[in-house]
Amino acid sequence: MSWWRRRFDPQHGLGLRLTVAVAAVTLIGVPFTVLLVFVKTSFGPLTEIDEGAARDLHVYAVGNPVFARLMELVSDVFAPLTWRIAVGAAVAWLVWRRAYHLALWAATTLTVGGLLGLALKVVVARARPSLPDPVAIAPGASFPSGHTVNATLGAGILLLLVLPLVRERGRALAWALAVLIPLAVGFSRIALGVHWFSDVAAGLVFGVAVVAATAAAFETWRRRDVGRRPAQPLREGVGPEAKREITPQGGRIGHRS
Repeated sequence: MSWWRRRFDPQHGLGLRLTVAVAAVTLIGVPFTVLLVFVKTSFGPLTEIDEGAARDLHVYAVGNPVFARLMELVSDVFAPLTWRIAVGAAVAWLVWRRAYHLALWAATTLTVGGLLGLALKVVVARARPSLPDPVAIAPGASFPSGHTVNATLGAGILLLLVLPLVRERGRALAWALAVLIPLAVGFSRIALGVHWFSDVAAGLVFGVAVVAATAAAFETWRRRDVGRRPAQPLREGVGPEAKREITPQGGRIGHRS
């Protein structure tokens, strides 16, 4: 059987899943690359969107102090440090419950994603919005939004860790929070005048791409090296077989994920 047929043959489950995973990560990465090129070349339509959103939201924030304070609260509560603490606590719990590979996946995803996002800031070196009577000030470069990157990474990691532990309604709630919180954080950064719309869009796409890539790599390891059954990460999360280990009632059994 040819390599191409093996990639798409349902009888070769691992090859098919790897192909689908790579295609998904590629499709997610394309919009980020397009945004990056548009930002570096000062693409006219994108510049108009950025400037229009920054101007309109700034005017509204200046005229509505309560709204501005709410945006500051969202930005501060879900700052990068919050996600580092939350994921760090999850990693510590996973290590204590002997789910070592899940702990490594979570720590690697947040660390690598955060460092890559920071490196992109340095390379792109985009200036932040300069607005009259700013309601907030932030240091450093603008693209991509670090708050949005970290919120997307943190929410994605916690989502994929929680999904195996909850029922259908819990999954719906977990997904809603994982989507809405990064969107709220990104919106707050634009409303505060410290990021352009395209910074936030890039942060969202970049964060999703990193989580998708590491989750795909973890699934590959599960199937190829450990021989686990195929998982559905969007419904079951990563490492669903570790459910007994990572729940309090499961006890510290010797089985490792």
